Amino acid sequence: MTFGVVGLGLIGGSIAKALYALEGAKVYAFDSDRTTLDRAFLQNAVSKELTEENIGECDYIFLALYPRDVISYIQKYGKYISKNAVALDCSGTKRKVCEKCFDIAEKYGFHFIGGHPMAGTQFSGFKYSRASMFANSKMLIIPSKDEKIEVLQSLKDVLLKIGFKGITITTPQEHDRIIAFTSQLAHVVSNAYVKSPNAKVHDGFSAGSYRDLTRVARLNSKMWTELFLENADNLTFEIDRLISELQKYSDAIKKGDEKLLFDLLEEGTRLKESID
Repeated sequence: MTFGVVGLGLIGGSIAKALYALEGAKVYAFDSDRTTLDRAFLQNAVSKELTEENIGECDYIFLALYPRDVISYIQKYGKYISKNAVALDCSGTKRKVCEKCFDIAEKYGFHFIGGHPMAGTQFSGFKYSRASMFANSKMLIIPSKDEKIEVLQSLKDVLLKIGFKGITITTPQEHDRIIAFTSQLAHVVSNAYVKSPNAKVHDGFSAGSYRDLTRVARLNSKMWTELFLENADNLTFEIDRLISELQKYSDAIKKGDEKLLFDLLEEGTRLKESID
């Protein structure tokens, strides 16, 4: 089986390494940074450079790019993709990507499926990628409403082989709404949290709570700027909701209202327990 991987950052590099480890697999890859591509060859993560001439040989094409770049790539190279191939993007928002790429795929006859691996680290770049990145992780997939079940099953088989433990099927709208809470809001909060002047003197005063809350404060600013703006409606709803909840705690503490503060803390504890 022949795979294409476009973009060899943390996720794309990990996909390439995981695919390359499969018996009989050929991995064609492209990255805009030639040094990154050369490093992938040296690390035995890539069989051949992915080009306009050989993209038609690929059974699956993984697009590990920012949302706008996914759309641009499919617009430019969609006509060269085999009609039997599946193109799966791995970007962090889905509504605009799927709206544009479903239409292009229908025009040229290949299969486009939105995707979002629920895996990663606070670091970015090929040097942090690893074949085991997706072990025991979930993969979100967003197919078109007319996608064939056998195509989804075949894709699922590939994803399970590279480590994913399960697949969640959703819609572009539901994906963006929920990911605003589970991922994007966490990055906003973490990034804002370290702006306290006390962050500079935390050493010796911090433990697990500080580490947990600041893990994703260090982020890829270019990528997250695009993702946040692509999902502005859902993310601002979550930010405003959080501000409203935080204000309740602040008011209770300022007033010295012991009962209200206790009730707020108990409510959060009960919700966490029920969710888990």
